[in-house]
Amino acid sequence: MIVLKNVTCGYQDFPVLQDISLQIESGEFCALLGPNGAGKSTLLYTIMGYLKPSKGFISIFGKEIASVKHSWLAKQLAFVPQETRSEFDHTVQETVLMGRYPYLGLLQSYSSEDFDTVDSVLEELKLLELKHRWLSEISGGEKQRVLIARALVQQTPFILLDESLSQLDINYQIEIMKLLKAIHSKENKTVLIVSHNLNLAANYAERLIFLKEGKILAAGKPELLMQKETLKELFTIELDIMQNPHSGRPNIIYP
Repeated sequence: MIVLKNVTCGYQDFPVLQDISLQIESGEFCALLGPNGAGKSTLLYTIMGYLKPSKGFISIFGKEIASVKHSWLAKQLAFVPQETRSEFDHTVQETVLMGRYPYLGLLQSYSSEDFDTVDSVLEELKLLELKHRWLSEISGGEKQRVLIARALVQQTPFILLDESLSQLDINYQIEIMKLLKAIHSKENKTVLIVSHNLNLAANYAERLIFLKEGKILAAGKPELLMQKETLKELFTIELDIMQNPHSGRPNIIYP
């Protein structure tokens, strides 16, 4: 499990997160939601160890991340960014192979096992035929599946995704959420995704975490959090709620 205890963190002298205490159980599928500037991405970066808290601590399986080696952390947490940027283009295979880096020894090259692992995941995500294509040649939905494949070959118990659906068309958003749900169910991976889509999050996640102004406003099952009063406090707008006839989960109706 991941535990945050009284975490305050930000950039230079500006604290974005304030006194955050949160526990994410192993095997959970959680969605982190809130207005722009609430600190959602900062929270992920802090869990990943990219940012160091000025107060409090974060632990994974009881080990404080401030005291563990980067190689150990890389075998626990896989990160899927909103998009990937590089000065150089890479093939799908090269990109996914990067997820095997935590398992390489000093001056060690990728092994046949690494390539087999990559091929297996590419096949599972229906990307095998794109293996030798350049990232610049494939669609946004395909590219996002490639980044998820890179996270999967890292073989970590936790996958964190930072607004990975925000620039995709709705058909790709649904496809990726279904894929994440299937991975979560099949492999019992813990998923924490930052999302702007309340309905998608409520339909697929087991627990929602509402963040506002750097603080946890509420956390719990969608049925408990998708309430008019709570959503108004989070987004300062009146929203009506209805039950989704397909998922049975509460969904919002836009005014």
